[in-house]
Amino acid sequence: MTARWHSETNAPPPGRVVLADDRLRADTAHRLVSQGAAVLWQGDYHGARQLLAALARRAEREERPPRTADSTTPGEAFREQRRERARTAGLLGRLVVRLEADHALLLPRAPDVRQACREAYGPSDGPRLVALRELLGVLGAWQWHQRGVYVPALGARVHPCYGVFSPVRGEYVDLVARAPMPAAVLAGGTVFDLGTGTGVLAAVLARRGAGRVLVTDVNPRALLCARDNARRLGLAHRIRAAGTDLYPPGDGRAGLVVCNPPWLPAEPTSVLEQGVYDSGGRMLHGFLGGLAQRLARGGEGWLILSDLAEHLGLRSRADLHAAFAAAGLRVVGRRDIRPRHPRATGATRRTGVRSIDPLRAARAAEVTSLWRLAPV
Repeated sequence: MTARWHSETNAPPPGRVVLADDRLRADTAHRLVSQGAAVLWQGDYHGARQLLAALARRAEREERPPRTADSTTPGEAFREQRRERARTAGLLGRLVVRLEADHALLLPRAPDVRQACREAYGPSDGPRLVALRELLGVLGAWQWHQRGVYVPALGARVHPCYGVFSPVRGEYVDLVARAPMPAAVLAGGTVFDLGTGTGVLAAVLARRGAGRVLVTDVNPRALLCARDNARRLGLAHRIRAAGTDLYPPGDGRAGLVVCNPPWLPAEPTSVLEQGVYDSGGRMLHGFLGGLAQRLARGGEGWLILSDLAEHLGLRSRADLHAAFAAAGLRVVGRRDIRPRHPRATGATRRTGVRSIDPLRAARAAEVTSLWRLAPV
């Protein structure tokens, strides 16, 4: 029996694979994955899910307790939390299953995963081994895609795809829906939406009067997702995918350039994390550095950015203003909004990995801003 190793997080293939079924005890499985072996499950599907939950509980008990605010900085707590989560993800990613050449999962009581896997992985090139945790993410993303996320600013649902960040945090959408539009755009001008994701901001701007919205994203899946959402919303004639470079190719200008870059300057470890972490602030600085040359006369750039990085000590407000100045930009306005997600409001729930958020104070102080920028 052979199968190709597949990992969306680029995890290396295991050096050893152990066949297992419902007779395997959770403690034995934990010992095996801790030693670097992959456990290839051949038993009942629901038994595999129960084993994954048992491994998560054991990994949680092994995590070092979060240090107090007196013994560490928020930035150190953030980095330590990421290390612990990466270690836990590595352990849980070693419980694997085999997908057949048609993406079928041939385990007792397993759901039909073929359509979800085709959407996530594309055409199959043969049997593959995937982490059960990843497969559950594929299935969850497929359910999100089918159900959609209701966006009040659109009065409609947006349908995220696997590997594309879902617009579940609606406050940034509200900022774009309420900010005053530049006159050039209201007259039917062009908008650039950089890093479009699901295309939700492009749709909002098209509904607000933009004649044409060119969208870009480094993730080809996002461009397909944005195109699909534009079609669903009846906006396909006004929203066009313009490639995977940050700015659309050519030297065309826009009356409005919108960018909602990842908010934390850290290294992403998966395609999905590219919506959260911006290595070295590369996308932020790329947007700022190219803005003045790509704006039409009287145009504006809208930067949507959380200040969570500032509360974590990963970037200062002075750093941000210095970046504006270095790019030849001035601030012509700013709108702020408080996040509404559970971590910001103080609500907590168990995630299967950690129930205590050591960064709660930073999250509670978070503000999301829309910075209106123009050339000096």
